[in-house]
Amino acid sequence: MPARLKNAYDDNNIFAKILRGEMPCHKVYEDDVAFAFMDIMPRTKGHCLVIPKCACRNLLDADPDVLAELIKRVQTIAQAAKAAFDADGVTVHQFNEQAGGQVIFHLHFHILPRWAGIELLPPASAIEEPHVLETNAAKLAATLTRDS
Repeated sequence: MPARLKNAYDDNNIFAKILRGEMPCHKVYEDDVAFAFMDIMPRTKGHCLVIPKCACRNLLDADPDVLAELIKRVQTIAQAAKAAFDADGVTVHQFNEQAGGQVIFHLHFHILPRWAGIELLPPASAIEEPHVLETNAAKLAATLTRDS
């Protein structure tokens, strides 16, 4: 990790636990570089997260080679989310450090399908029902499989 960062990676963050299979999630995609799953407090229908499988606090300490491969997966999943949910567009959010809005300290990208005239829900507004997350994960995963 570069010396300019004072905060170390915490192996007990929730995304590390998801990667180790210690916490459940509604998986959308997985390969040797990335893991994607539904956000349990979605701000819009189809809101998912894409994370690297390696220990990485955020964009500021990420290995550039990891980022290069990860962003390819972010783009592919964003394209699939737009298609799967018949969205007009997609918003991609990525936050770094507490002052930058980061809450979970494992690098992650939010993929948010968007429709004209429909605002995002506020962050952490409500936990979605598991059956809805399961349905949305299956829809997105099927689109990824179909389009690959």
